[in-house]
Amino acid sequence: VQLQASGGGLVQAGGSLRLSCAASGGIFRNYAMAWFRQASGKEREFVATINWSGSRDSADSVKGRFTISRDNAKNTVYLQMNSLKPEDSAVYYCAARLFGSSRYNGDYDYWGQGTQVTVSS
Repeated sequence: VQLQASGGGLVQAGGSLRLSCAASGGIFRNYAMAWFRQASGKEREFVATINWSGSRDSADSVKGRFTISRDNAKNTVYLQMNSLKPEDSAVYYCAARLFGSSRYNGDYDYWGQGTQVTVSS
């Protein structure tokens, strides 16, 4: 499975961005998809995940602001990010694993290249 993330950029605090991750090379609907992020000098952290059935989970730090969704017809997963804060600045990575979701990055088999999100104060 190949993953291609896009949609990052520079935005002011309080603004919104939508990240996309297009998948190819596998049966997309069978995969749990997730977003992780890694800020400079910090470890990669879980953001949100959606499994093959559409069940979602997200980190407490983004609950109520970020929404993960998927379009199986387009083989794409999205991360809608609203009310962005400077502490959301990071490289955002999409990831995939067969069937069940996980918050642990070691459980994911496939990774996209990352897209930079920068939130200015």
